Amino acid sequence: MNDVIKIVTPLTQDKAKALKAGDFVLITGTIYTSRDAAHKRMVEALDRGEQLPVDFQDQIVYYVGPTPAKPGKAIGSAGPTTSGRMDAYTPRMLEQGLRGMIGKGYRTPEVVEAMKKHDAVYFAATGGAAALIAKTIKKYEVVAYEDLGPEALARLTVEDFPAIVVIDSEGRNFYTEGQAKYRDL
Repeated sequence: MNDVIKIVTPLTQDKAKALKAGDFVLITGTIYTSRDAAHKRMVEALDRGEQLPVDFQDQIVYYVGPTPAKPGKAIGSAGPTTSGRMDAYTPRMLEQGLRGMIGKGYRTPEVVEAMKKHDAVYFAATGGAAALIAKTIKKYEVVAYEDLGPEALARLTVEDFPAIVVIDSEGRNFYTEGQAKYRDL
């Protein structure tokens, strides 16, 4: 079993390049949430020459649509959504300095190429563990697109958020490498 790597945000280029597909990580610090509706708005803003509501340089975005928080909690259940829904927008976001993404599922070859170009990584969070993941989220603050509800752009403060590096900055893919071990059995 691999050792657990502790990451404190921001996720700099050097930190991202040191991660390898299959690494287990615990992320502490600030990460952002955003799904397809917010990504669409941000790319449209870029197309109009506007500034984004957040400087994404060396930041991580978690693809999540959390449920409402229970009293005394920062957030409700916070499981990952399918990352492919953001693939049409991801290369543009990577151009803005986005260094990491957290979600579930496969990414397109275009996204993987953009990740390699911009030294970015893709993490998987465990689907079905939304309540457990929520325990690592200490603060939730909407920063833009409040009208989108749970799909708004928000800032999270996390402590030991668990994830696995699925695609590293060199394009190695843990999903395909992991499956290859069992093909000949």
